[in-house]
Amino acid sequence: MDIDAGQRLRAIREMYGLSQRSLAKKAGVTNGIISMIEQNRNSPSLATLKKILDAIPISFSDFFTIDFDEKNQIVYRAEELLEIGSSGFSFRQVGRDLKEKAMQILHERIAPGADSGSEMLRHESEEGGVVLRGILELTVGGEVYTLGAGDAYYFDSRIPHRFRNLGEETVEMVSSCSPPTL
Repeated sequence: MDIDAGQRLRAIREMYGLSQRSLAKKAGVTNGIISMIEQNRNSPSLATLKKILDAIPISFSDFFTIDFDEKNQIVYRAEELLEIGSSGFSFRQVGRDLKEKAMQILHERIAPGADSGSEMLRHESEEGGVVLRGILELTVGGEVYTLGAGDAYYFDSRIPHRFRNLGEETVEMVSSCSPPTL
């Protein structure tokens, strides 16, 4: 694997919003050293590279493994959310591919009278959410809770649970599951 350390240092420095001068000052090296490394006119010793990376701060491992070619989407427009719901439940997921993701974020809508089912849900994760509008009935274990706009929940999803819209208007909420439930 051929790694361009100068290009990599420049990309990481810019990602952290540092100028060459500010990085040099934080690392205790000259501005010229940073410039020469970024132009691949100087190959730093491990000790010098460690000083520079400690000033960012970033580990050796991250410095050499961050994938700059992979464009990670940061903003998702409403029309880009992936619909994965059914039966009175609209789950609009942020992002299409959850492989190697630590959490799943959903914009949920639950139609009046809709229920996640008489059989309780269970999965290997934690979940939480905030009700934006409507009246939600949440059952976790043997406890039943009624939540309205502004109320929130957070629980271990291995505990049997279910959701139900008690009101006459659509329940709208934003929720998250970690790790994602695929």
